Amino acid sequence: MKMKKASLIGLMCIFFATCIVTASFAVGTPEQAKEMVEKAAAFYKSNGKDKAIAAYNDPKGQFRKDDLFIFMLDMNGMCYAHFNLVGKNLLDLKDADGKFFVKEQIETAKKGSGWVDYKWTNPTTKKIQQKTSFIIKVDDKHYIGCGAFK
Repeated sequence: MKMKKASLIGLMCIFFATCIVTASFAVGTPEQAKEMVEKAAAFYKSNGKDKAIAAYNDPKGQFRKDDLFIFMLDMNGMCYAHFNLVGKNLLDLKDADGKFFVKEQIETAKKGSGWVDYKWTNPTTKKIQQKTSFIIKVDDKHYIGCGAFK
């Protein structure tokens, strides 16, 4: 009887720990990523570049939710907002298949907006997964985006 009780308690602990981890770090959807980009673009237009960059880089701000975050680059690949790549030129960044996805983001931004698909390491699972980012041009020199794992 003690063994069954101990096993049951152990399983309950694992279940609740899994629920806590899952609840504390939800996974954003492509639709939520697009909504965040549209909200961030409106913020940029209302508040200007400097305030927007500060808001996008605020780790506890409105432009970070679970695994979603706004990134901002210029048309030469320089990063102004990201959770860990600010100040770096990402123009020659490749995905797991060798795709120059930042160059594709720039071409998409030049058209106004759209989706860019690429493969990237999921920081939660540590596995390479398909990711899609919604991109929107916010002025002649900059674009913003947000990506979600599929």
